[in-house]
Amino acid sequence: MLNSHWLAVPFVLQMLCMAADELIFHRRRGLPRWERIGHPLDTLTVVICLGWILLFPPSRGSVAVFAALAVLSCVFVTKDEPVHRRYCSAAEQWVHSVLFMLHPIVLASAALLWPAAAGSPARWVIETSGFERIFLTAVCVLILAFAVYQFVFWNLLWRPKTNAR
Repeated sequence: MLNSHWLAVPFVLQMLCMAADELIFHRRRGLPRWERIGHPLDTLTVVICLGWILLFPPSRGSVAVFAALAVLSCVFVTKDEPVHRRYCSAAEQWVHSVLFMLHPIVLASAALLWPAAAGSPARWVIETSGFERIFLTAVCVLILAFAVYQFVFWNLLWRPKTNAR
């Protein structure tokens, strides 16, 4: 049986990769307009998925809606690849590929934590410890704060260098 604490690992890995992408690669090259708008929207798709889990208990219908939201999120985050192809280094492209692999794993981990977060753990799948709702709420708030940061920094505060796009 899987201890629910292990399901936090993909979230931590995703946050570390996002921090590297944002603080190393994005800051180094700057972001063209498409990414300055698109990246906060990518982040919001995850907030919507986590928000759904926090607002609705698992049921046949709510799981179907979550699955649709998760698939849309996974597809949506790939929209910048034509832009990335032109502007990103090989190292940044590699970080993006890791993020693309982690994205559905994070959403699946959230789905596995969902019953426990809603107060009805599926004990045959996961050994729960009571941290699940607090963890998902904290992650959702952190990701929402990151979306706000992305929008404010890149669209209101950041100024391109003279040779930037």
